[in-house]
Amino acid sequence: MLNWRNLLIAALLPLATTGAIALEPADPDPLFRDDSLLEIRITAPMKTLLGERPNDTYLRGTLSYQEIDGKIVEFDVGIRTRGNFRRQTRVCPFPPLRINFKNSQVNGTLFQHQNKLKLVAHCRDDSDRYEQNIIKEYMAYRILNTLTDISYRVRLAHITYVDSEQEYEDRVRHAFFIEHKNRLSQRIGLPLISTDRIRTSNLEGPYSDLTSLFQFMIGNTDFSPIAGPEGEDCCHNSTLFGEEDGPIYPIPYDFDMSGLVDAPYASPNPRFRIRKVTQRHYRGRCAHIDNLGTSVQLFQDKRDVIYRMFEEQQELEEATRKKALKFIDRFYDVIDNPRAQRSKIESQCI
Repeated sequence: MLNWRNLLIAALLPLATTGAIALEPADPDPLFRDDSLLEIRITAPMKTLLGERPNDTYLRGTLSYQEIDGKIVEFDVGIRTRGNFRRQTRVCPFPPLRINFKNSQVNGTLFQHQNKLKLVAHCRDDSDRYEQNIIKEYMAYRILNTLTDISYRVRLAHITYVDSEQEYEDRVRHAFFIEHKNRLSQRIGLPLISTDRIRTSNLEGPYSDLTSLFQFMIGNTDFSPIAGPEGEDCCHNSTLFGEEDGPIYPIPYDFDMSGLVDAPYASPNPRFRIRKVTQRHYRGRCAHIDNLGTSVQLFQDKRDVIYRMFEEQQELEEATRKKALKFIDRFYDVIDNPRAQRSKIESQCI
C-alpha cells in the first residue's frame, strides 16, 4: 500500500474530473502559448558559470527579448547550472541552466507567471550535431503535447550568450524553456506528489499506457513512473501529479537519452539488453495493456500532425529531419501491424 502520510502535497487544486481524457487543462502561460522561435539575449558571468558550475547559488545576469512592436524588454535574473548527467563537464561543456526571474519584473510581459525556469542548452559548441540534438529533444516534448495536454509545455529559443566577464566571445545557440512543474500543476488542476515510490496500481491506467507508448515511439528507456534512482525521490524523469483519493499521473521529461535524439553521449541501460538507444524497448505496464488499442488509435489519428510538425520545423536540418522521420516510420510500422504490435509491445510489457 502507498503510504500517503509520507506524501507532500504541493498544491490543493481541484480535480476537474477523473480519467486521462476527461481532465480539462487550462490554457498555458503566455510564454508557452506560442511555438514561434523566441530571440533572447542572456548576459552573465559565463566564465564563472561554466567553470564553477554553481548548483545552489545564482549568479547575477540579465535576460532580454524584443516584443512585436520593437520594444526591448530586459529582466534582472539569477542564473545557475542544474541537472546531474549533463551538468558534468566531461559530458557537456555547456550545461543546462536555471533562470530565476523577479516576480515584480515579469508582470504584463511574455514571461508573466514565470519564476524559476529550466533552460535546456546545447551541451557543446564544437559540433552542429549538438545543436540538432536540442531541436530533436524539443520535438519530443512537442509530440507529447500533440497527444495530451497533460504534459510539459516547451518554448524554443535562439539565444545569444554574452559573457559579462569579457573572457568568452558571444555564442549563439538554440535552447528551450520547460514549463515549471508548479505552473503545470496549476494548469492541469492536479497537485504535485512527493514520495519514495508508488505502485503500478496507483497509476492512472489510460495515461500511463499512453505515455509508455510515447516513450516507445521516441525510443526512450531512461525513465520510471514508479521509482526514482537509489537514494532519490520518485520518479526517474517523471513528475507525479494526482489526488490522495484519485489516480496518479506520471508526467515524463528529459528525453536526451532517447533514440529520436540519439545524442553522442547516450547509451542504453544494459539491463534491457539493447545495443544502442535507437533500438526500441517497450517498458509499459501489463496492468494497463488493455488500454493499448485506444493509445494506438490516438497515435494513428495524430500521425499527420506529428509528421507535419517535423516538416515545418525550420531549425531542423534536412538530413536530421529525414533521419528523425525514418525513426518515427519504424514506430508506425510496428503499431500498424498487429503481429509486430503483439511481439514488440504486448509481449514485452512489465
